[in-house]
Amino acid sequence: MVRFPNCKINLGLYITNRHADGYHDLETVFYPVPFRDALEIVPAKDKASIHLSGRTVAGDSTDNLVWKAYQMLKEKFPQQVGELDIYLHKAIPMGAGLGGGSADGAFMLQLLSDHFKIGLTDAQLVDTALQLGSDCPFFIYNTPQFAKGRGEQMTPINLDLSGFSLLLICPSVHVSTGKAFQMITPRPAPFDLRELDKLPVIEWKDNITNDFEAPIFEQHPELAAIKQQLYTGGAVYASMSGSGSTIFGLFPKGRKTGIITSLDYESFYVE
Repeated sequence: MVRFPNCKINLGLYITNRHADGYHDLETVFYPVPFRDALEIVPAKDKASIHLSGRTVAGDSTDNLVWKAYQMLKEKFPQQVGELDIYLHKAIPMGAGLGGGSADGAFMLQLLSDHFKIGLTDAQLVDTALQLGSDCPFFIYNTPQFAKGRGEQMTPINLDLSGFSLLLICPSVHVSTGKAFQMITPRPAPFDLRELDKLPVIEWKDNITNDFEAPIFEQHPELAAIKQQLYTGGAVYASMSGSGSTIFGLFPKGRKTGIITSLDYESFYVE
C-alpha cells in the first residue's frame, strides 16, 4: 500500500502568546501543496524495519516520525498492527518550513488505519497525530485550514489558489527555529486570517505577514533578497513558509520569475 505525503505552506503566521512552559500560541493558515514524498508499507518476513531513500535524513531512523507513528499504533493496537517493512522516499526538503516530516507521520497513521482496518476517525487520527507534533494534525484533514493554539486548533477555510502558479525557493540555509522564537515579541494578530478568503490575493502583500520573517531576515538577509526578487519577477504574493528557510511566490497561472541570484538554492514549480 502506497501513499504520497504532500507538503504545506503558511499563509500569514502570527505569534500571539508565549506560555511559561515555553510553548507559543500562533495563528496561521495552512495550505496544502502537491509536492510529495512517497511512503509504502509491505508485510515483513521478519521484524519491522524502515528503509529511507532520496534526500538524506539526519539522525537515527527510529527518530523518524513515520517510525514513531508505526510504533504508536502498534502499541495501541497490538492485535491488529503487524510487522512491516516501511519504505520512505524523501523529496520534500527537510527543516525548510514545508512540514514534510509532519506529513509523513500523519500519512503513516492514516495508512496503518486503512491497511489494518482499524477504522480510526479523523478526530481520533488528529488526537494521535498531535502526539507526533504540532503540525501533524493538519495533514489528516489536508485542506486549507485556519489554525491557532499550537497549530492543532483548526477551522476549514474556503480558499482556492488553483488560479495561481507556486514557486518554492529552498535555499541552503539552516534556520534556528528556537532562536527565532526567542527574538519574537508576541502580539495580537494584526489581521484576522479567518477572513483571508475574502481578501483578493493581490492585496495580501500589504495585509498579511509572517512574524518569523523580521528576526530571520535580520540573521539571513539573503532570504529577504529572495523574497524581493520574487516580487520583482512578478509574484502577486511572496512570503517565508513557517520558520523558513523556504520562500514561496504566487504568480499568475503559467508564469514564474527568472533565476534567483542570492545564493545556492533548489526551486520547485507547482502548477
